[in-house]
Amino acid sequence: MDTLNKLIVGTEYADLPLEKIVTSTAGRTEEAAIFHNAAQAWNHTFYWKSMKPRGPVEPPAALKQKIDAAFGSVASCKKELADAAVSQFGSGWAWLVLDGERLKVAKTANADVPFTTGLKPLLAIDVWEHAYYLDYQTRRADYVNAVLDNLINWEFALQNAT
Repeated sequence: MDTLNKLIVGTEYADLPLEKIVTSTAGRTEEAAIFHNAAQAWNHTFYWKSMKPRGPVEPPAALKQKIDAAFGSVASCKKELADAAVSQFGSGWAWLVLDGERLKVAKTANADVPFTTGLKPLLAIDVWEHAYYLDYQTRRADYVNAVLDNLINWEFALQNAT
């Protein structure tokens, strides 16, 4: 965030909320440094909220209904999230998103965020190596499964879905 704050001093972005900085700089080569720093700050903040130690194993009923409609079951949703996270080449993110009214799984590379393409993020899993290397070394799948089995904040996802 310090780097972003230095980059936007005296610019049109100086007083904008973080999400607006991201959307205003997405796809603009000349603003790549601002975009990457803003998007990563947004992604990480969202990621921390996507986790909750000892959170509920099952989503709240309203979210579970949407998950069942989109994926068939919570287990299938988690499998699709895990597949997206593990198969993301290099650094990036796996997301549970709303595409209109329907839930789906998406993945983004590097600092990209779903809302710049019209998708509404509900949950994120960080698959940059720094997120898991100290505890899991190269075992990204083990890290992803640990997050999905123990840390997903389903209430946060439901809040984002409404």
